[in-house]
Amino acid sequence: MSCEFDPLYIAYLVYFNRDRDYFECHEVLEELWLEKDREPVYKGLLQVAVGLFHFRNGTVNSAYNKRLGAIKMLKSSLRKLQTHSHHSLGIDLQQLMADVREYMERLEHYEQEPFDFYPLDIRITDPLLYKAVQAGYKKIAPHVPLRLGYERGPKAKELHND
Repeated sequence: MSCEFDPLYIAYLVYFNRDRDYFECHEVLEELWLEKDREPVYKGLLQVAVGLFHFRNGTVNSAYNKRLGAIKMLKSSLRKLQTHSHHSLGIDLQQLMADVREYMERLEHYEQEPFDFYPLDIRITDPLLYKAVQAGYKKIAPHVPLRLGYERGPKAKELHND
C-alpha cells in the first residue's frame, strides 16, 4: 500500500510502538474509525491497544479483572482483523495477529503461569508508512505521564458533567 496515510493512523502507530501509550492509541484510532464509517480493521487495531491497556493498568479483583478485560478485547480484535488482507494498512497484520493470539493464550493461563506485562510491536512493511511514522516520532510529543483516563470526547464530557 503506497499512498498517503491518515495522520490519525500514523499517530496510532507512534503511540503504539514508541510510547506504549495504549490509551492515546484508543483515542486517535476511535476518531479515525468513526471517520471511516466504523471500518472493522480500525476497530480491531483499537481493541489490541485497549486489551494491552487493560492488562497493564488494571487490577485483578472481583470488581475488575484486568486479565478478563484484556482477553475479551484481544479476542474481539482478532475477529475483526482476520478478515483483512495481510498487506492491509502497510503493516504486518499476520504477525500482529500471531502476537495477539500468543498474548491471549498466555492470559488464559495466567493463574497457572503469571507474567508481567510486556508490549507488542506493530511491524511496518510499507516504506512510505515507515517514513511517515519516523517523521511522526519527531512531530508527536509523548504524553508524560501517560494518561489513564478520558480527557476529550463524549466520555470525558460525561465524567466532567457529574
